[in-house]
Amino acid sequence: MTMHMRDSAASESVLLIDNADIDYLESSRPVGGWCKRYFDVGCSAVALVLFSPLFLMISLLVKLSDGGPVFFRHQRIGCQSRHFPCFKFRTMRVDGDAILKRHLLASPDAAREWSATRKLKSDPRITSVGAVLRQLSLDELPQLINIVRGEMSVVGPRPVVSEELEMYGPHAPFYLRARPGLTGAWQISGRNDVSYDTRVALDRSYVENWSLWTDILIILKTIHAVITSRGTY
Repeated sequence: MTMHMRDSAASESVLLIDNADIDYLESSRPVGGWCKRYFDVGCSAVALVLFSPLFLMISLLVKLSDGGPVFFRHQRIGCQSRHFPCFKFRTMRVDGDAILKRHLLASPDAAREWSATRKLKSDPRITSVGAVLRQLSLDELPQLINIVRGEMSVVGPRPVVSEELEMYGPHAPFYLRARPGLTGAWQISGRNDVSYDTRVALDRSYVENWSLWTDILIILKTIHAVITSRGTY
């Protein structure tokens, strides 16, 4: 009975995606076009140079903390359904997948939280160094490399995995119309303190109403969001 209901819901979601503003998905150019792309390359190139000493320091801290890899690569879905390796400084233990599986099996509350948000407020996988990097949003600095490579943008929707895109339902074509962002409307609106439905709505609104001024405003507000660390975990 449960499986039948899930299948029906999935079919309904696919049908809605097929009929909802499909021009966004079929467009050959990401939102913002070359104007946004030039802005991204300029900003990310300057940031990589300015933050290079910080990159080195963080790399040493991560490596010395447990001897594991410095960087973490995870497959995300980008513009027009293209998959790409999203770079981050590693904040989790090397055996994080096994730890998460055991934790969700042992804690129904954690399993419900994970199912609803794909996040855990008390995540047993996070290392001590990783907790600090997340609190300061420094773990995401390597995504500047993704921006230079053309896989991400300075500002855009939060990059998601395949399973998460299903949660966007009829709004998925709007997500696929833009390059995912290092920062975005979600990050300046409370991050993990807002519901997933609100996050989806923010992403859609950003794509529908994009302007270069909007990107600049979000970047400026991101500075305050990082300082206050609201919704980071």
